[in-house]
Parts: sequence; C-alpha cells; structure tokens
Amino acid sequence: MYEQQYILKNTSSFEPKHIFECGQCFRWDEEKDGSYTGVVGDNVINVKKVDNTILFSSFGADNLETLVTDYFDLKRDYEKIKSELSKIDNYLANSIKYGSGIRILNQDLWETIISFIISANNNIPRIKGIIERLSKKYGNKIEWKGRDYYTFPTIEELAKASVEDLRKLGLGFRDVRVYETTHKILNKEVNLEKLHEEPDTQKARDTLLTLAGVGPKVADCILLFSTLKRLDVFPIDVWVRRVMNELYLKKEDETKVNKREIEKLAKEKYGALEGIAQQYLFYWKRDTA
Repeated sequence: MYEQQYILKNTSSFEPKHIFECGQCFRWDEEKDGSYTGVVGDNVINVKKVDNTILFSSFGADNLETLVTDYFDLKRDYEKIKSELSKIDNYLANSIKYGSGIRILNQDLWETIISFIISANNNIPRIKGIIERLSKKYGNKIEWKGRDYYTFPTIEELAKASVEDLRKLGLGFRDVRVYETTHKILNKEVNLEKLHEEPDTQKARDTLLTLAGVGPKVADCILLFSTLKRLDVFPIDVWVRRVMNELYLKKEDETKVNKREIEKLAKEKYGALEGIAQQYLFYWKRDTA
C-alpha cells in the first residue's frame, strides 16, 4: 500500500457531484472541501475538481492511473455521446446540460449485485449505512490520513455471515436475500466470470434474475453500473416513471404507466445509449423535484 496522485486535465465531462450523487454508487462521501472520498477495491481514493482539472489521490496497491481510467470509464467519449443524445429532443438535451458531468462507473460486479439488493425499497443514507457496516464487519481495514476505511467483503468473506448476523447489521427483509445470493455465487450456481463473457444482454439479465432479491429494476442497475456495462438497459424506478410520463406519455395517473410501455419508448428514442439517457433524465428529475 502506498500513496499516489494522478491528474486529469481538460475534461468537460467529469463532475464529481454528478457522478457520485446520481444514484449509481453508495461508497463515496463528500468532504468539507467539496472533494469526494470512496473505497474502490483495495484502494481509498479522493477525487477533487479544481477548475477544469481532476486531482485523484489514493492509498492502495493498484496503479492509480490504470484504476481510475477503468473505473471512471475515461476511454469512452462522453462528449460525443452527449452530442448524439442531445439531438433526440429538447427534454433530453436540457437534462444533459443539468447533469453534463455524469459518467457511468465500472463498479465491481459482485459489490454491485449486493449493493443493489440492499437498495431495494430503501433510501440512500440507509443503503450507505448498511454497506458501511457490512464492510466494517467483514471487509478489511485501511488506515489513511487518520481515518479508517473498509474494503467491501469478498464473496468468501461475506459467506461467513449467517442470516442472523446480517439482520443485526440492519438489512431487514434483505438479510435472507443477501445470504442466499452470496451462497449461490459462492457455489458457482451463478458464475460471475461467465456473466462477463455473455454477449446477449437479455440472457445476462435472465441470469441475474435467478438471484434472490434481484428483480427487473435491480437487474438493470447491475447491468448498467457494474463492469458488465450494458448501456442498452433502462432501469425504471418511481423517478424514471415520473419523468417519462411527464415528458412523453402524459397519463393522468403515473402509477398506472406500464413498465413495458416505458421500455419500448426508451428503446425507440434512445437506442443503444438508453442507459446513459436514463441517468441524465433520472438525475435531472430527482434533483429538481
């Protein structure tokens, strides 16, 4: 473990607040100076934007430049993506302006699965609290700048927890689901390496749906926000249903808007970039409500 720094210059598609507060991740916290600190794998990383420069500082074992290039998807041209999506209609163009610095992270698949099972019928502060307690109990401690951080537990580490152990950490009804999914993956009933190799998004989705606690919305979040990185999914929650109804469907009762109707509309309007379009719309609607 050692300290490193990496500087990213002249980026107009990287805004830490947009990235870390658009609902895709739960292990990043804002500091008093406006920077964000999080745990990625076995590394603690601080991300700070000064003018048009991003300063990454870390304490860990991985090469920082390689790590952030992969994790923040820095090789993907978001300027080109925003330009393409902005041509679709003014609604999307306006949401892109609002969340112009969003980037979809490449988060560890295992961690993303458990995190989004925990997210079901939950709010952000509770989700973050549960994940932090889980990491503190079963992960490994990293000390940096006088503070303690904890890695997300591996499959083997989390498999040591009983349902009762998980219940004590405040998982609620999710305790059984996390337990069952952990052991299903541990026993290779669902092979995460093969999931990465699956070219068909629907087949990958069907596999994820066999895991306890993974419904359609959670499956789509895992597909979009993890290293599976399938941009052709459109996770639908209350905010996405609301924004799609208000902008396009215009039904009097938004709760009666059919999920398949939204999916069909998203596929037709946004095509292979529907996952990124969803993040712009979601962040804009939730943040301005």
